[in-house]
Amino acid sequence: MRILLVKLSSLGDVVHAMPVVQDIVAAHPGAVIDWVVEPAFATLVQRVAGVAEVIGAPLRRWRQGWWTQRVRSEFNALRERLQREAYDAVLDLQGLTKSAVIARLARLAPGGHRYGIGNRTEGSSWERPARWLVDRPIRIEPRIHALDRSRVLAAKALGHTIGEPPRYGLRGSPAASARGAMATVVLVHGTSRDDKLWPNSHWITIGKRLLNEGWRIALPQGSEVEQTRAEMIAAALQFERDPLVEVWPSLGLDAVVDRLAGVQGVIGVDSGLSHIAVALGLPHVQIYNFPTAWRTGPLPSHGHHHQVVVQARPHPTPDAVWSACQQVLVPPRMVAR
Repeated sequence: MRILLVKLSSLGDVVHAMPVVQDIVAAHPGAVIDWVVEPAFATLVQRVAGVAEVIGAPLRRWRQGWWTQRVRSEFNALRERLQREAYDAVLDLQGLTKSAVIARLARLAPGGHRYGIGNRTEGSSWERPARWLVDRPIRIEPRIHALDRSRVLAAKALGHTIGEPPRYGLRGSPAASARGAMATVVLVHGTSRDDKLWPNSHWITIGKRLLNEGWRIALPQGSEVEQTRAEMIAAALQFERDPLVEVWPSLGLDAVVDRLAGVQGVIGVDSGLSHIAVALGLPHVQIYNFPTAWRTGPLPSHGHHHQVVVQARPHPTPDAVWSACQQVLVPPRMVAR
């Protein structure tokens, strides 16, 4: 059986689709699984156990110059690649017109079908043309977690059942700089939406408590705005002695995954990096300013017992987040160096 998954973006959505691969591998031994994704996330998908080939589809970049010869050439190359193999099933896990068009380009094996999401689910993006462009639209329960939406679609399309908590299959190799270092907690302070941010003063309060407990702190950043925020938080926490607070340089996804794989805990807002931390199985406190964790956050029903959500409006208090930290973070003196 050869299967093509189409899940183009964004980072968190790509992470939430990873358990589909593990479900298919478990239910259909020997299945060959290819995945179409935006190139920015290709290196991440390549780390998912069970993915045979990652096919880049730079639709975001193409929108900026769809009329150019370069884009036409790249589109033709993508179409040729999708016609090279005959797929027994093509699964559009995104439910957008653009993802359904990509699914439509793929060549089917005799008896093969294209499957997609047949209805809107609460809080998700979905476009009606996506239903018309696939052969078999599948109705999904309207109120469902993003992770379960993809798993249910695949199970209904391929005829298997979902019998266990999700497994992501994301492989990280702890970075050399993380091995043997002091026990580290990463503060994921950046996100794509300002209304998901947590106040800087709250990060500083939590940072001080972590330092007092003996933790080392790392602050990732991926933009000029995030770097400025990270440096401000670090400056408010920095000791005069050997630094216990580090601002990471701008890193590719490969390097970020490896660095995260070498730490002992994460506190983060609702963002792609936070979802990667969940996929890596790290002790994690995820902060929500809206009551939407039910559809994207780590849940006990998914086996995320050492990954908890704190949510409140306009935002959770430092005390609430600290209480959650004490539930999931092993005291640093007990962490093996």
